[in-house]
Amino acid sequence: MDSKNLSPYFKSIVDQDRCAVVICNLEHEIIYMNPTAAARYAKRGGAALVGRSLLDCHNAQSAEQIKKVAVWFAQSPEHNIIYTFRNEKENKDVYMVALRDEDGTLIGYYEKHEYRDVETSVLYDFC
Repeated sequence: MDSKNLSPYFKSIVDQDRCAVVICNLEHEIIYMNPTAAARYAKRGGAALVGRSLLDCHNAQSAEQIKKVAVWFAQSPEHNIIYTFRNEKENKDVYMVALRDEDGTLIGYYEKHEYRDVETSVLYDFC
């Protein structure tokens, strides 16, 4: 299978993630939100935020930090992930992650949430 046929698989991975995934281009426009993100940010517009600037969804200080991270990502193909926030209430860490094309050129970024709660589901619970 060549990489051109992988797009539905990658979209499915993002769509099945239980964490919010918001993908932005280098102009800071929201180009995709997975269903979890659309639900999480419903009070701010949900899926209607696609096409809008991510910077408009943040205060001035946060918007400046986002811009600085994008510049840092562009400085080196080795600059790919940065820790941005700890949310004690939800017990999660938040990162910004660079998105690169096959040549390593920066094409955008997304926010990654990592929850630290211990999983409570039963292992391999098919029933």
